[in-house]
Amino acid sequence: QVQLVESGGGLVQAGGSLRLSCAASGNRFPIHLMAWYRQAPEKQRTLVASIITDGTTTYSDSVKGRFNISRNKARNTVYLEMNSLKPEATAVYFCFARLLFPAKYTWGQGTQVTVSS
Repeated sequence: QVQLVESGGGLVQAGGSLRLSCAASGNRFPIHLMAWYRQAPEKQRTLVASIITDGTTTYSDSVKGRFNISRNKARNTVYLEMNSLKPEATAVYFCFARLLFPAKYTWGQGTQVTVSS
């Protein structure tokens, strides 16, 4: 069963940068989609960025131009580079993977990102 292990969260001042990593394991076939979601206290979980097999990416409007999602297929790992961080980016960030073979999805455990003003 595919598992996702996240790392890279922490405390950063506004304007700073962080790089999150999510390493997948246990998948027999390439993962179709990997994404980052975030959830602030008392808020809904929302999509931050996603990337699919062909490299196509999407970003939420709030992070467009400042965040970058990338994928190392050889290492089965997805990254989220976060630049010019704002306090409103404070949240738990979750890695997400959707598989086609078999058709299922998996969430990571989440990693805390805190941006101080």
